[in-house]
Amino acid sequence: MMERLSNERWGFSSNCFVCEPTNAVGLRQRFFHDTAAGIVVADIEMGSAHSGAPSYIHGGVQLALLDEAMAWAAIAVGERFAVTGPSRRRSTIRSRSTGPTGSRRRSTIDNSTLSASARIVDDHGRLRTSAQATLVVLSAAQAVEAGAELGSSTDGFTRS
Repeated sequence: MMERLSNERWGFSSNCFVCEPTNAVGLRQRFFHDTAAGIVVADIEMGSAHSGAPSYIHGGVQLALLDEAMAWAAIAVGERFAVTGPSRRRSTIRSRSTGPTGSRRRSTIDNSTLSASARIVDDHGRLRTSAQATLVVLSAAQAVEAGAELGSSTDGFTRS
C-alpha cells in the first residue's frame, strides 16, 4: 500500500523547501511510504529550471531530494524524528529527467542514530545519483523545538 506522507500527520507545521505543497518557491515534491516494501518513494521530474550545467540536474537539487527521502524514511519506516548527520553523495551519469527516488532505513545503530540510503534512477531504472547518511535522532525537546506536536501517535519517535 502507498501512503502519502505529510508533515501534518506527525504534528509538524512546515514550510519545507522540498516537500511542502504550499511553499511557493519550493519543489513541492510528494513522497509516499510503500508499506509493503518498507521504503519511501517519489516520482520526480526535473527540467531546465533545475539545471546546473546545461544538461545536468543541479547537484544541490539532487542532494535536497535525496536528503528529504532519507528524512521521510526515518519518520515513516524507522519511526524516528531525525536530522541528517554525516552523508555522502555519488553522481554517476548526467540526467535531465529522473524517475523514482527511494529510501530505506537500513539499520538502527543505537537509539540516537539511523543509517539511510537513497537513490535517483531514471525512467529505465538506471542509477543516476545515490546518497548515504547517518541521521541523528532528535530528543523530545529538539523535536518540539523543530515544530513537532508529540503525542500518543509519536511515542518512541524521539531518543531517550
